[in-house]
Amino acid sequence: MTDDAPQSCSGTFRYGVAKRDDWRNALADILVQLGPVEQQHRLGVIYLTEHFQKDLAEIEVFLRQTTGVPHWVGAVGYGICAGRTEAFGEPAAAALLMPIPEDAFRVFNVKDGCGDCIDSVIEENRDWIDAAMLPLILTHGDPTMGDLPNHLKCLAQKSGGYLFGGLNAMPGACAQIADGVARRLSGVMLSPAKVAMQTGLSQGCCPVGECHRVTAAEGHVIFSLDGEPALEVMKRDIGPELANDLQQISGRIFTALPVQGSDTGDYLVRNLIGIDLNHEIIAIGESVSAGDELMFCKRDPETAVEDMERMLQDLKRRAGGKAIRGGIYISCAARGPNQFSRHNTEMDLIERHLGSFPIIGFFANGEISSDRLYGYTGVLAIFL
Repeated sequence: MTDDAPQSCSGTFRYGVAKRDDWRNALADILVQLGPVEQQHRLGVIYLTEHFQKDLAEIEVFLRQTTGVPHWVGAVGYGICAGRTEAFGEPAAAALLMPIPEDAFRVFNVKDGCGDCIDSVIEENRDWIDAAMLPLILTHGDPTMGDLPNHLKCLAQKSGGYLFGGLNAMPGACAQIADGVARRLSGVMLSPAKVAMQTGLSQGCCPVGECHRVTAAEGHVIFSLDGEPALEVMKRDIGPELANDLQQISGRIFTALPVQGSDTGDYLVRNLIGIDLNHEIIAIGESVSAGDELMFCKRDPETAVEDMERMLQDLKRRAGGKAIRGGIYISCAARGPNQFSRHNTEMDLIERHLGSFPIIGFFANGEISSDRLYGYTGVLAIFL
């Protein structure tokens, strides 16, 4: 290891998870699982289901006072996951204690979701960001925040950082925790010089057919691809079985917008929201223009498992044999029990490929990776 390589933080990552109707009982169970808090535990992450959203202010104070851990970040999800446990649609919480020195991170809260507010956060932490160089940023966002994709790009560009995280399930006040309650963009910036990490993204879909050029479109409506009627192109790509019975494609066929400049073939999945049989046009969940590129993709449990295994194998390779000390996993709310026939599929896959280690996460309303907002994906960060 060279002198400028990231140094693993000392101490032990610890986690706890509980399914309880009352948040006090849930956190009491978690505190028992966490055990004695070490001096190195300066940062905690807490994820809760929507049942506890109204209590976030009390929960944040309770966590600080009872654990002595001074900094907490977190969000509200449709469900939570921890270890080999998933809780979806029921009251539950999961917490992770991270033994990271205070000079290795900065909690942030973009209070009003505007460019000026992001500038303020950057300026408040300018010296730290300059010293950290290219921070890794655990990011929680409000799905109702206006122009959210551009705000994510702005945060990444102005900090020079790499974002990972997700959108909380419930909009409005007190939807996030960031050393207090937060509601727009919040989270924690981590110094890669002092915290060794790797991140991975699993799409859960796979392209069908080739990449097409949009040749006529208006807003969300696509009239033609490669000069042909858009619906005709889609039918050809998805195959005769689905093309002859378009009722089957709901929840199975989506559109994918290739990420320009990506060297990994990355793409953004968007819903197919309408079909006009008479005019052979389609509508998707994203505004497009003539000249944009588009693919069709399929989504099913088998494809999702295969792609997640690919991500996990890649992360294992990049870990280089180092022990994994902790992790955070953000999965789409449309995955989990809504996609897989067996409960805990994703957490079981993580353990099977990477081993057992303290890990928590939540089921999000959209996932964040790099500077982009995704859907139907899983985002995993591991600490080495």
